[in-house]
Amino acid sequence: MDVGGSGLRLQWSYAGQPGPVLTAPGVRIGSGGVDVEALAADASRLLSEGGVTDVAAVCWSQRGLLFLSDPVEVVRVVSGALGAARTAVVSDAVASLVGALGGVRPGAVVAAGTGAVAFGSDFGSADTSVWRLVDGWGHVLGDRGSAAGVGLEGLRAGLRFHDGLPGGSERLLAEGESAFGATSHWPRRVMTGTDAPALLASFAPRVAEVASHGDVVAARICREAGESLAESLLSAARGIASPVLVATGGLLAAEPVRVALEAAVGEAGAALSPAVGGALDGALHLATVLARTGTIPRHPAYVHLS
Repeated sequence: MDVGGSGLRLQWSYAGQPGPVLTAPGVRIGSGGVDVEALAADASRLLSEGGVTDVAAVCWSQRGLLFLSDPVEVVRVVSGALGAARTAVVSDAVASLVGALGGVRPGAVVAAGTGAVAFGSDFGSADTSVWRLVDGWGHVLGDRGSAAGVGLEGLRAGLRFHDGLPGGSERLLAEGESAFGATSHWPRRVMTGTDAPALLASFAPRVAEVASHGDVVAARICREAGESLAESLLSAARGIASPVLVATGGLLAAEPVRVALEAAVGEAGAALSPAVGGALDGALHLATVLARTGTIPRHPAYVHLS
């Protein structure tokens, strides 16, 4: 399972053959943090609907594991709901790294989806000692370069034009009104609901489209997002000898962001390698290793086993 801000995705493998990808609503955040019980119930329902009754191993990759959940409680809830013989609960950063690299090996990845987080590790080396997480603080405190961040900056630029302030964009104001209605409705729409990050992220493609058509404000927002992602990736790779650097996530479909990211990494004397897969692929790989060997490398913050 890969649980992100925009959805829960589940896939199983039997006899080495992957099954279909099933989906459910993603992270729901309340006063107590992530509602893991609701997510686990959704995952259990998807397994039941798929006819899966005997689970050898589960890897649960979750956004906000470190900051918005108690990992020990997540292990308890997930293992109880899914009834697997073995359960691993990992940060989505770990699953993104393993999926991007196509296995357990040293490197660093920046994942730019609804949120943004970079993670580097010499995972799988003879003496794994580097586990470096950068950002992933959520759309209010961090997630620099994320889709939610791009969407938020796009709406802010629209409001600056509305208020007659420097740095505004008439085109982004019009796009914001098309997406969310009158500006008086925007605060309630994007600030008060548990789906606020996903709503903000839904505006990012509009910002990228406006940037591609010559809007200098939108272009700056996308350029700064790409540069922020590069900074996080390079920071995550510190201390790893000859790391493989990978970027992944839906925001990279936005060309202005992707081009800026690649340029910033190149200016640092490094280069990006193609991503082999994503967080769901990484979670499935880790579940397969766990089923086969009975364990995966542990970490007190990022990897928890039952």
